[in-house]
Amino acid sequence: MDDTYKTISKQAEGTYTEKRSKFLAFAIPVRTHDEIKEQLKFYEKKYYDARHVCYAYMLGHERNDFRANDNGEPSGTAGRPILGQINSFGLTDILIVVVRYFGGIKLGTSGLIVAYKAAAQEALSSAVIIEKTVDADISCNFEYPFLNDVMRIVKEESPEIISQDFDNDCRMTLRIRKSQYDVLYNRLSKVETLHFKD
Repeated sequence: MDDTYKTISKQAEGTYTEKRSKFLAFAIPVRTHDEIKEQLKFYEKKYYDARHVCYAYMLGHERNDFRANDNGEPSGTAGRPILGQINSFGLTDILIVVVRYFGGIKLGTSGLIVAYKAAAQEALSSAVIIEKTVDADISCNFEYPFLNDVMRIVKEESPEIISQDFDNDCRMTLRIRKSQYDVLYNRLSKVETLHFKD
């Protein structure tokens, strides 16, 4: 199972100029549609005087939630070349916005495709690309006398502890890499009185 994906660690920028048209590109790490909406609102407001604010995004480790938007440019000349760069870098959880200031000379469809692709590529070339793991959470309840058994498993399997509450009844939520989930689940399920929560 492939349980890693590539994204960018922080925002990166690039610029490209063609026949006096200026293209400003911004690559932004995002996780949700709401974040994307916020970012688009921000760039549309900041560059209100620009002719076009085009974009493409890709979300999720399976890379099947994506969109490309030409924002008034001829169909397929802006959003698609930007999305093409996200794909050629193999990235996800990313939004690329390209702002165009028209320079008075028309570029034609092939010129626009080249320009938007180059601008997106400039931003991605300056980005720090990182690999992340696809993780899954396990939540469980157990009685206090079994705390040592559970903690020994946690120590050996090294999941991230998201939350824990030790009282008469103990509660824990753990996060682990998806490929190691079954091992952790199976080991925990052997602890008496331990119950999993959905």
